[in-house]
Amino acid sequence: MALDQSFVGRSYPPTDPYEVGREKIREFAESVGDANPAYTDPEAAKALGHPDVIAPPTFVFAITFKAAGQVIHDPQLGLDYSRVVHGDQKFAYARPVRAGDRLTVTTTIEAIKSMAGNDILDVRGEVRDEAGEHVVTAWIKLVARAAEGA
Repeated sequence: MALDQSFVGRSYPPTDPYEVGREKIREFAESVGDANPAYTDPEAAKALGHPDVIAPPTFVFAITFKAAGQVIHDPQLGLDYSRVVHGDQKFAYARPVRAGDRLTVTTTIEAIKSMAGNDILDVRGEVRDEAGEHVVTAWIKLVARAAEGA
């Protein structure tokens, strides 16, 4: 059953603040195999003009995907998450994520399309710091595969 188009434009409340820690950044950089010293060494980050270590560009996915859970688990939307695959991901940064940031995410459904029985859901996450300044926008494309024989 196709998702309800009236959900396009629906925004969900901002998440509780997520405090970005140096150790989380280091662990993430190691897990993706990125040895850039700006991710682990405060002095290297400062030499590049940052007040502290910065996070690799895809670090924010963990924060924004968790926030997208508000959409995924919205019972009114009726998304069958057992049929969902991750279709795409992109980011547009105003500035890097830094250790010490306290970030919130406001999630909005940008588009719902049906194609070959599949539902395609585009979700935008606006990430802001504690001062309310825009840090990054993240887009997630989720594809809910059609049921067998549908």
